[in-house]
Amino acid sequence: MKNRVLVTGGAGFLGSHLCDRLIKEGNDVICVDNLYTGSKDNIRHLLNNPYFEFIRHDVTQPLYVEVDQIYNLACPASPIHYQFDPIQTTKTSMIGAFNMLGLAKRVKARILQASTSEVYGDPEIHPQPESYRGCVNPIGIRSCYDEGKRVAETLFFDYKRIHNVEIKVMRIFNTYGPRMSAHDGRVVSNFIVQALNNQDITIYGDGSQTRSFCYVDDLINGMRKLMDSPADFTGPVNIGNPGEFTIRQLAEEVIRLTGSKSKLIFEPLPSDDPMQRKPVIDLAKEKLDWEPSIQLEEGLIKTIDYFKSTL
Repeated sequence: MKNRVLVTGGAGFLGSHLCDRLIKEGNDVICVDNLYTGSKDNIRHLLNNPYFEFIRHDVTQPLYVEVDQIYNLACPASPIHYQFDPIQTTKTSMIGAFNMLGLAKRVKARILQASTSEVYGDPEIHPQPESYRGCVNPIGIRSCYDEGKRVAETLFFDYKRIHNVEIKVMRIFNTYGPRMSAHDGRVVSNFIVQALNNQDITIYGDGSQTRSFCYVDDLINGMRKLMDSPADFTGPVNIGNPGEFTIRQLAEEVIRLTGSKSKLIFEPLPSDDPMQRKPVIDLAKEKLDWEPSIQLEEGLIKTIDYFKSTL
């Protein structure tokens, strides 16, 4: 019997890969997206599939469908996009979570929240375990996203406590791969696009800040394993690659793999930009039997090939 699965933000980078996986596994998928940062191009190959349905809809408005599972991915995730309309970003995280939890309660669906490593803010503990409560500026330019996602987690656990909704919460660390937007301001896509065009590669700060980069296929594996895990395991659980690289190392690797003539240039670091970001994934290993398998070089080659074909 097919599961009826709702994916909000399903035309986005992660959402479209999740829709692919769910269709491949034989599910009946409803993809919901307002196309603010998502794109029909990401799901074009699915539109004629009889088990795939696209609905253009904003999750800040109620949605009435009958489903067995809900993946709540709707929210702009890159600083350029979430800072463009910060009030709408906060509303999407909070009201979107509220509406999807209300739907899950009504139809008795299991619901997964795509939370983020941004709930840890600019961390004072490194690497970051799920028990760390974070160091977030509540009034900064990133707060609409960071605090919006933190409130969404609050709502999820209150809906579990008060209404016994089956919840799953995953904290996603930096993820990259095909279907990233060329202009979303994320570091991997920025560097690859600049390198392929032989433009100077822009590093904010001195390049010593670190990130951990998880290839999209590994991330979707973790997401699927979390949704299908026993009901008593709610998370939150970190899903990311614990391999840690400086931003400068990433830039140099992209230049090497593209054969680019790009040079590095340095600009001031934006406000509240975290200096370190690396997940502790012991919980994912123990509870989900999950860890990433695709190393940075392999993932970058696949991502570079994608951008070569689209630029």
